[in-house]
Amino acid sequence: MINVFIDGSAGTTGLKIFDRLSNRSDISLITLPDELRKDVGARKTAINEADVCFLCLPDDAARESVSLVENDKVIVIDTSTAHRTSDKFAYGFPELSGYREKIKNSKFIANPGCHASGFISLIAPLIEKGVLDSSAKLSAYSLTGYSGGGKKMIAEYEDSNRPISFDAPRLYSLSQSHKHLPEIQKVCNLNYAPVFMPIVCDYACGMQVTVPLHASDLKCSVKEVIEIYKNLYTGKVVYYEDESENGFLTSNSLSGRDDMKISVFGNDDRITLVSRFDNLGKGASGAAVQNMNVALGLDETYGLNLGE
Repeated sequence: MINVFIDGSAGTTGLKIFDRLSNRSDISLITLPDELRKDVGARKTAINEADVCFLCLPDDAARESVSLVENDKVIVIDTSTAHRTSDKFAYGFPELSGYREKIKNSKFIANPGCHASGFISLIAPLIEKGVLDSSAKLSAYSLTGYSGGGKKMIAEYEDSNRPISFDAPRLYSLSQSHKHLPEIQKVCNLNYAPVFMPIVCDYACGMQVTVPLHASDLKCSVKEVIEIYKNLYTGKVVYYEDESENGFLTSNSLSGRDDMKISVFGNDDRITLVSRFDNLGKGASGAAVQNMNVALGLDETYGLNLGE
């Protein structure tokens, strides 16, 4: 039996991880009563009794939890931003070249950010293969469901008296200082952070990250880009699929699922790279469970909700 503790189980990500694990026969969940959820001593005991500890906390609290680890056998999977650029933590996107082995061999795993997952899935393979320069000055826009903003934003969007402005897509992080940019730049090995445009929309779950390119940005053909994706993403979690919905792409089409679709559209001059997934699935809780499975040597799709 695998003992699992979710530190921060009352938040959106923690609740979704709990849902994915509560019905698994190989998992025993360590829980704390509400009055002890923030008690340092109780949390320390639970963390060190666990085989796997998920940190679903604000950054400072996640750093505190890591400092409480004394059992060198516990696997820590941090879903916060705190350790995504730390060399002590394996970056939890196993589909990238060499990353699965790093996750298997690490006791500290940083779960990727949702927007970052979409961008990195598209750009990291092209830079790794040398068909896109690290010096490229890129841009990206990302449509996300409001659940990505946590309980507060969910309550605001689902309030019957919400402002009319919530009916329309809303661009945010206008200062170009989004918290996912450091991991994007590091994992992709980019000299420059992209111009990044995150947009929250009036639906609960789903994400669509798009990176536009000119053909002149690439050192290969569009067909070769597609082959790079097809050769790398051969599993059930991340895979290539270029089908549209009668000429449209819906950003919540993978809502409730833990997989990710990679697509390439456009023409010989102007290209759009697109990654679609659920911001709470492959963008958060689903990815965390997948990383746990990888770290434990299990079938990495166990307990995930995947497309056929």
